[in-house]
Amino acid sequence: MSEGLIIAVPDDFPSVFEGTPAHARCKQLGEVRLFTPRGAEDEAELIRRIGRARVAINIRAHARFTEGVFHACPRLEMVSIWGTGTDNIDLEAAGRHGVTVCNTPGTNAFAVAEHTIALMLALARGIPRIDREVRQGRWPRELLTQCLGRTLGVFGIGTIGSRVVELARALGMRVMAWSLRGDGERVTRLGATPASKEEILREADVVSLHLRLTPETRGFLGRKEFASMKPGALLVNTARGALTDREALLDALARKRIAGAALDVFHDEPLKPDDPLLGYDTVVLSPHNAGQTPEVIRDGLLRAVENIEAFLAGQPKDVVVAPLAGGGRRR
Repeated sequence: MSEGLIIAVPDDFPSVFEGTPAHARCKQLGEVRLFTPRGAEDEAELIRRIGRARVAINIRAHARFTEGVFHACPRLEMVSIWGTGTDNIDLEAAGRHGVTVCNTPGTNAFAVAEHTIALMLALARGIPRIDREVRQGRWPRELLTQCLGRTLGVFGIGTIGSRVVELARALGMRVMAWSLRGDGERVTRLGATPASKEEILREADVVSLHLRLTPETRGFLGRKEFASMKPGALLVNTARGALTDREALLDALARKRIAGAALDVFHDEPLKPDDPLLGYDTVVLSPHNAGQTPEVIRDGLLRAVENIEAFLAGQPKDVVVAPLAGGGRRR
């Protein structure tokens, strides 16, 4: 155990960390200050919970590590993220304040890819609606959509997107893919067809998003993009809600510019009771739990603690941001 080391877990709501093997392993490193009540979305409360900690484990995206948080927590040297997303962290501010940020890429990839395919099939086959109608005593017999021979357009070919390509091809789908980095060779190796954004939107029967949320990808699908999609196209989003323009998506659904959407991520979470998305039979919803399996939680949390161990040993892994030259911490 490092003498005087404080590790804060300020945002374990809903709790996934408390009482796990990762929690026990973390206690071997130093004093762990764990907070399971809601409240980390408030900046002042997040600052209070981090306090004098040298390391923070970020569990939930509603905890936003802003310039103000880094400024108010001068002892903080590392943020270890459970998961891949970093859109809730001001990465530039972290670097300036001498904070190392690490994440756990790939730990939930297969689970999220499976959920993507499950949402696509549930939407294409209308399973949630059909199930509801059968329970109500009806016997719907309309024609369903077969995915064999259809075209799937995949935006983003990281670990998750690549696995989606593999699973979709196993279903007999033609797959077109777009790489943010322009890596057409990787797309080809996956057995997909490299394509531009415009080509995918024009030709795909299903569009699936697997991009990180950055200033460049925010609003990746807006009114122009929805207008260029097939009227019968389906959208699947298991990445980040803000990859789509919310009003443009609602308008596309209302005007039947697209045939439906399957969503695991949203602009505001949890959804409010009066959210318009709840009123569409052409929308399938899940509560941002695509990666929530026992295996993913166990392995991902342990990886987040392993990243702390590597940082303390002077050999940080899975680094998203390193301290900028000249950046430092006030003790």
